[in-house]
Amino acid sequence: MHAPAPLGAIRHLTALARHGDLSSYARQIQRLGGCERPVRMEGHRLDVHAATGEIVREVVDRDLPAGQLLIRCNNRRATRCAACAEVYRKDTFHLVTARTHPDDDPALGTPLDPDRYDYRAAVLWNAHAGALWARFTTYLRQQLASRAGITRSALRDCLKVSYAKVAEYQRRGAVHFHAVIRLDGPEGAEDTPPAWATTELLTDAIRTAARLAETPGPVLDGHAYAFRFGTQLDVRPIRSADFAGTSELSSRAVAAYIAKYATKGAETAGTLDRPVRNPITDLIGSGVTDHARQMILTCWHLGALPELEDLRLRKWAHMLGFRGHFSTKSRAYSVTLGALRQERADHNEAVTRERAAEAGHPLPDPGTVLVLSHWRFAGTGLTTAESWLAASHQLDPDTDPEGGPTK
Repeated sequence: MHAPAPLGAIRHLTALARHGDLSSYARQIQRLGGCERPVRMEGHRLDVHAATGEIVREVVDRDLPAGQLLIRCNNRRATRCAACAEVYRKDTFHLVTARTHPDDDPALGTPLDPDRYDYRAAVLWNAHAGALWARFTTYLRQQLASRAGITRSALRDCLKVSYAKVAEYQRRGAVHFHAVIRLDGPEGAEDTPPAWATTELLTDAIRTAARLAETPGPVLDGHAYAFRFGTQLDVRPIRSADFAGTSELSSRAVAAYIAKYATKGAETAGTLDRPVRNPITDLIGSGVTDHARQMILTCWHLGALPELEDLRLRKWAHMLGFRGHFSTKSRAYSVTLGALRQERADHNEAVTRERAAEAGHPLPDPGTVLVLSHWRFAGTGLTTAESWLAASHQLDPDTDPEGGPTK
């Protein structure tokens, strides 16, 4: 039993039955496959034979039963159109199981089923990624000592574990790490490590430490969270620059590779590049993806929980919960960023003074220079009749809305 048609729909359908073709109208609606928000188009279409110029087919809006061409909206969101969203869901299933994505496919990084995606766990993973890395470095030293047959304290007298790492967001918004890990002698980079500290030993220790490392998370709604690294681990040896041109990774190539990720932020995952002050106003018209928006809102919700106060999730909502440094290194790995910046500043100061002196306007002593600064922020539809017809007829989505079966 179908619900009776509203009065307006009855009048519309009665007029069409009197002056038009009601069955063609119904078929046009049926061919939408249940779409609730079809796109209405006005215009015409001509199919012309290329060799003869003959018009093989002509479609004009005024000749269509609805007076317009109706096209499925193809919206992927079930809240907008359940029928088209179901088609999208099935297409996605087949796409994942039988096809590959091009690099610019907007479906990359989005959940197959957003309603079942664990946004809470995704945000908490990011929030604990830094702590998990720290646990990994602890386990790494333990594994190195175990393989050497010595204690951890004795290990410190034999070698030093040095590393530099950068965090990168996957398209789905989860953080992962790229790292260079090196074994030095006890005095640091210029000191030679013991002969037993081989690349093979380090590789094996890294794999085991990554598998064992775990950091506890909060207990929410009776569920105790704990975070570990996944199974995707790529460990490859790095040789000196002298090996460039071989199949080995060169140190300079790796440095360039790591440095590239140091300049990437969470915006690569479709989120904002600035803190969120108000999730309602800040997200309107921001261009963030639906997936990133949900992660930001999850951060905002979890950030209000007293037991998660130390994670500062609201402050780092635009970072999808990750609050660590994008680029970090162990103390003895190399020169510090601060030292590099200071050397650059000193060089620029010396050049400025030299040029001023050459121009006959020497600068005063740095101790007598006043710096006056002021910075200001500059800114940063189916008709009622059609709805009744759609609900009252068996759907036949395997036909072309312009007439004729589809392939």
